Amino acid sequence: MMSQAFYTGINGIKTHQYGIDVISDNLANINTVGFRGYTTEFSSLFEEALVTASASSSVSSSIGIGSKLNSVVMNEGKGVIQLSDRSTDLAILGDGWFGIQAEGKPIYTRDGAFSFDKNRNLVTNDGYYVLGTMGENVTDGVLTEQLAEVELGDVNTQQKLRFAENLIFPSQPTTEATFYGNLGSGDEARVISTQIVDAQSNRNNLRLEFTKSTPQVSPGAQWDIAATVENLDRTEIYSSSNGTASFDDSGALLSSTLTSIDNNGTEVAINLGSGYDGIISVGDTFSGSSSANGMEAGDLLGYDINKNAEVIATFSNGMQSAVGKIGVYHFQNDRGLERLGSSRFAESQNSGKAIFFQDENGKNIIGTDITNFKLEGSNVEMAAGLTEIIIMQRSYDANSKSITTADEMLQKALNMNA
Repeated sequence: MMSQAFYTGINGIKTHQYGIDVISDNLANINTVGFRGYTTEFSSLFEEALVTASASSSVSSSIGIGSKLNSVVMNEGKGVIQLSDRSTDLAILGDGWFGIQAEGKPIYTRDGAFSFDKNRNLVTNDGYYVLGTMGENVTDGVLTEQLAEVELGDVNTQQKLRFAENLIFPSQPTTEATFYGNLGSGDEARVISTQIVDAQSNRNNLRLEFTKSTPQVSPGAQWDIAATVENLDRTEIYSSSNGTASFDDSGALLSSTLTSIDNNGTEVAINLGSGYDGIISVGDTFSGSSSANGMEAGDLLGYDINKNAEVIATFSNGMQSAVGKIGVYHFQNDRGLERLGSSRFAESQNSGKAIFFQDENGKNIIGTDITNFKLEGSNVEMAAGLTEIIIMQRSYDANSKSITTADEMLQKALNMNA
């Protein structure tokens, strides 16, 4: 029995030392971004059941020679979300892991402290590339397609995310200008104008001047239209065209011979409507309004990341476009991941292969929400960790005391034989 006490104490010291080491590591990383704490699980060694007088007895009904460390298990609880001052700092609000490229193979982390390096690669603080899918809609610094989202590629096709430092949203020349209003029935000239954009991204003015035709042919009314395209200062005229609009006796537009005008190389359709939908001529009150499609070119203002992990480029003309998407990986068993450092992991046979979630249409999705200007802190609670380490230390001391007691008993037994 005395030798069993030695074994019990020694095994207890070893297992509780493991426990102290694990909890100490947790507490040491309490301020580490994306850190996942661990807990220890123990099992009894050579446990033997004993017969007790009552099945409901509170006395232990087994005896063994101590305990052993059975496993060290990851705590999958979420860490505290911390505010940050960088738009590239990201936190995963649900399940999932960011992928980063290290020595040719991906590793995984909840640490979303990212930034752009000198080549505009999205990287971790220590220079590892963040993995995702590029939109392939940028060529030679010009946006070739405006995208609402970038579809996430397959797991094995994820690549480092590199974004242009200088990017232009190309101009969209005006192709149609629409005019509305009431010319009234007076003889005064009426002017309605709108701004239009040419192929060189210049903003020009399309001006329509309406004057009563002479002579008037009853019933109804006729107006001559002089259209001009000029610069905004009205110091230079680029093109001009003329036509006539005819109205019935109720003021509804019957027809217009002015259909288009050249805008510095781009043809612009002029839409005056029909009937009462557009330009009319009734009563004495003049009113006019207009609209036109087209847009000036825009320079890149910066990149942002939305909750769907889309990297969004914002331009000076008010437009936006997705240009990339950050991958968020998932595993069948997160606890099976192999720990490489304080907050980085690699897949293992226990975790299974990295996968992307898919929607009902088989399209890859991130399967969670992302938030920027935030980071996920450690999921270790200081109070719980300190309580656990006190318990472990007390257990360690108790096992140490059992060795001392067994040694004293052995000495007494030896002295009695002497």
